[in-house]
Amino acid sequence: MKKKNKQAEVQKQAPQENRLGMLKKKTIKELIAPAGIDASHTDRLELISNTKRYARSFFVSGLPRMCNFPSLFRDLYFFGDINTSIYITPIPESISQSELNKTINELETERIVAADKGNINRERTLAQKRYEAEQLRDEIAAGFNKMYDASVISTLFSYNLEELDRLTKMLSTEMAKTLVEVKNAWAMQEESFKSNLPLMQDQLKKTHSFDSRSMGTVFPFTMSEVGHSTGVPLGFNKQTGTPILFDNFHPSLTNYNMVIFAKSGAGKSVTMKTLISRSSVLMGIESLALDAEGEYTIVAESLGGINVVLSPNSPTIINLFDLETEKVKDEITGRERLVLNVENKVEDVTQALLTMARGSTRSEEVNELTKQLIAEAVAEEYAAIGITNSPSSLYKPGRELQKGDKLYNEKKEMPTIGSWYKRMQQKAAENTNKDYASHYSYLLKVMKQYIREYNGQMAYFDGQSTFELLDGAPFINLDISQLEERFARPLAQQILLSWIWEKYVKKNSEDRTRASKKRVIVDEAWMLLPYPEAVDFLNTMARRARKRNVSLAIISQRFQDFYEKAEAQAVLTSSDTKLFLAQDKSEIEYLKEVFKLSEGEAGFLITCSRGEGLLKVGSDTAIIQITPTAKEFEFVETNVNKLMEMRRRKEEEGK
Repeated sequence: MKKKNKQAEVQKQAPQENRLGMLKKKTIKELIAPAGIDASHTDRLELISNTKRYARSFFVSGLPRMCNFPSLFRDLYFFGDINTSIYITPIPESISQSELNKTINELETERIVAADKGNINRERTLAQKRYEAEQLRDEIAAGFNKMYDASVISTLFSYNLEELDRLTKMLSTEMAKTLVEVKNAWAMQEESFKSNLPLMQDQLKKTHSFDSRSMGTVFPFTMSEVGHSTGVPLGFNKQTGTPILFDNFHPSLTNYNMVIFAKSGAGKSVTMKTLISRSSVLMGIESLALDAEGEYTIVAESLGGINVVLSPNSPTIINLFDLETEKVKDEITGRERLVLNVENKVEDVTQALLTMARGSTRSEEVNELTKQLIAEAVAEEYAAIGITNSPSSLYKPGRELQKGDKLYNEKKEMPTIGSWYKRMQQKAAENTNKDYASHYSYLLKVMKQYIREYNGQMAYFDGQSTFELLDGAPFINLDISQLEERFARPLAQQILLSWIWEKYVKKNSEDRTRASKKRVIVDEAWMLLPYPEAVDFLNTMARRARKRNVSLAIISQRFQDFYEKAEAQAVLTSSDTKLFLAQDKSEIEYLKEVFKLSEGEAGFLITCSRGEGLLKVGSDTAIIQITPTAKEFEFVETNVNKLMEMRRRKEEEGK
């Protein structure tokens, strides 16, 4: 048996050893060379293998007088499909001293000539250059500095000749921004291409002189650092080990929104709970969560916030028709004024009622005519109680309430779905248009389930709201996890988003000088995507939130749904911060295409551990490790088994 096993091992190793032997026999040129190279052109090479590929080489012909790390050649190193080689040759001290003394004498001679001619400006310039040369000579003599000759050669590749010409112009323009001049190696393409191969042969010899400090600026050892000077510690940069401070409201961000995508169990909820708790304690940011899975209840309790449960058996009522004033800036005077935008509210309510009317089956009987009938009745509901675009129409005349030392006007009772339904019944009875009859009939049938008077099974949105969203609460959790998942939860998400906009977001613009920083979290946002009206409102909220100093945070595990639904793309483009935790293989290709991830980044997202991921803030990216503290894990952990283990340990410690 042992002999057979040894023979099998020898047979397995033999092919591998043969392959290694063949590789060792080949030269480096044979390993890396394409099938053929056409060098007949003076400004490019054509590499011939399975497909034709074009290559054009450049050399650096001019450098700025002063340079900084890492900006000198950074644009050159990261310019698409390009290879860059730098040949560095130390200059012996005796030669550098001799050359510098020669340069100093020449500069002094020219300075004297300029002084004799009365050219004061040139005399000063030459005197400054002489001083710098003497300083460099003295530093080299003291061993503090050293001189180098260096040549920089790059080769740009493309599969299309027109694209190669376009990239050539773009490269010259980009490098000119840092005062670096690059020239096409005209009639020297073959020598330049060979110089840019890993053969350590500089056949071009287009050198520039550097000292030690300036030589250090050419090295491409840069690391992407993401973060802000202010904010909360979100995690650690796995590449550098440095902590990442994240400020959701930093002035450098074009908007305050963020999206988190990850597969189930990758740590989405844990990450968001950690961010909520730390930003509440350290920065005073108020947060509100649309909790689809019932995961944020313990966070609300731990932070001293509010937890509201919406269910068929709950006494909680959310009135879809609630309306609030807001402040806007006058385009002519530039002053802020209080407005009541009834038209926008009528549209929001109509969109929500349309979603209700379509139901979980998304009935095709609902069309533009149905929407028109709904919208007319909604507008009439507001008009019936005297609400116009005047902010004062929102309040009862002559009715004031005292709260503490302040007087407030008493608000009118808003319309409800129940009152709207009665109006629809009345309009249907008075209707004489045959085209409208079927639409009225359909609406009265399907909308009955939302009416409290008829004991509708989804009547928790019918009636006056039973609570107010309190300003100053560190965290408010709206728990909808007890609702039916297929339709009731997405519907609740849409209605609550509209209500949150009125009660939570718009209120934040009433006094810009004291507007607090607020965050609205939509958990499991993929539930909204099948419903066009819900997606439309989500997009609108993402675009308008920044003006109210509010951050919209979208959390979802199914990026493919966002990718395939063009209407949802605005949510992604309106979010400057993106966090990708561990991804499923089926999702990664979509992420690569939309966010231009490299192969390495995509591979990392497939294999990374829980709490690890890519954080993209604007154009910067970092590999992040998010690890809550032991105390935070007591209220951010979502794994049932780990929660049971934590409770068991606490019980043992108590004994």
